Amino acid sequence: MTHSRSQSILEAGRVELGIEAGVATVRFGHPKGNSLPGALLQNLADAITRAGRDDQARVIVLRSEGNGPFCAGASFDELKAIRTEAEGTDFFSGFGRVILALIRAPKFVVSRVQGKTAGGGVGLIAASDYALAARGADLKLSELGLGLGPFVVGPVIEKKIGLAAFSALAVEAGWRSAEWAEQHGLYAEVLEDLAALDERVRTVSDRLAGYSPDAMRRLKDAFWEGTDGWPDLLARRAEISGKLVLTAASRRAIEG
Repeated sequence: MTHSRSQSILEAGRVELGIEAGVATVRFGHPKGNSLPGALLQNLADAITRAGRDDQARVIVLRSEGNGPFCAGASFDELKAIRTEAEGTDFFSGFGRVILALIRAPKFVVSRVQGKTAGGGVGLIAASDYALAARGADLKLSELGLGLGPFVVGPVIEKKIGLAAFSALAVEAGWRSAEWAEQHGLYAEVLEDLAALDERVRTVSDRLAGYSPDAMRRLKDAFWEGTDGWPDLLARRAEISGKLVLTAASRRAIEG
């Protein structure tokens, strides 16, 4: 493998899909805080879609690599490289594709959140059906401070926790504790440490793998009822972000 090829993989991050005993594990990773460049977003959406279609999988576990941040949100390197509205729209559309893959997968998605999450990563948590977190897994919507806004991830976060909590999270772009996230419904449970988190993820996913697939599919449809128009909505929201990322205020914040 050439150095340039190795560097390309490093920049893109990686996504792995494995299925064992009815549990499909989708794992993503990036050396910069498990951030999300466009290629990783596309691979993540594809892996979730494949897991949803695989008859061997009864439940999907979403997790990231390491014991540090769960997800640092959008890749700053990629944000800096955007030069046109089309490039910006395409990049932010990647978050929409992952969100749609998560809520359209005909199986419950259980997210394992081991550490802090920023920006678009909060959308991944909200789009899962059951999120388990370790104490200290704080989160924030940092977009407003970057001259942007959580436009693409906003609908799924608002649906999960309500308009009041979402607007508070979006306007005050600072860290909120894991306990805050649990109180407002983003996390189903907050566990004391990583060992307890992993044990709980195993227990929940193993139990769900033994439930009726049809019952879980129909219940998930009920969870996400009213989202039929989201492909168009998220596309429009991506266009807004694609324009804002080129403004002088946004360029100063991202490049500074």
